[in-house]
Amino acid sequence: MRILGIDPGYAIVGYGVVDHDKMSYTPVEYGAVTTDAGTLFEERLRVVFEGICQIIDRTHPEVISIEQLFYYSNQTTVIYVAEARGVILLAARLKGIPVYEYTPMQVKLAVTGYGKAVKKQVQEMTRRLLKLDAVPKPDDTADALAMAICHGNCFGNRLFGR
Repeated sequence: MRILGIDPGYAIVGYGVVDHDKMSYTPVEYGAVTTDAGTLFEERLRVVFEGICQIIDRTHPEVISIEQLFYYSNQTTVIYVAEARGVILLAARLKGIPVYEYTPMQVKLAVTGYGKAVKKQVQEMTRRLLKLDAVPKPDDTADALAMAICHGNCFGNRLFGR
């Protein structure tokens, strides 16, 4: 199964495409869609939408795994991230790709076996599972790869009632 994991945002959208064969994970492509701080927000949304569409067209994922939105301390930030998530979900819908959403705790549990793992533990397990030399940068990219692994572990093992 080819999985596109996405860590949503409007300045940096991390993405990671992995192939999962129930026994192992193989990284296909990973990186980030970025927008500049001085850019109009509507233009940032266009860049995110087109970037995700290009990634889907280039890598042909079977599913998309995306982080569920959770409350940030800054209400403005959560609104902007929600709007960026909206264009990502629109891209998935227009391309006919099913979307699965996971909470940060579900990702931690699926990747490390511990729902309260710290970010560095999740990143290191992601690196190990994908047999990478280093943790991908920026952090959003590593988080997106963890999202993809989460779906493979959760969906393949039917964790969380999926």
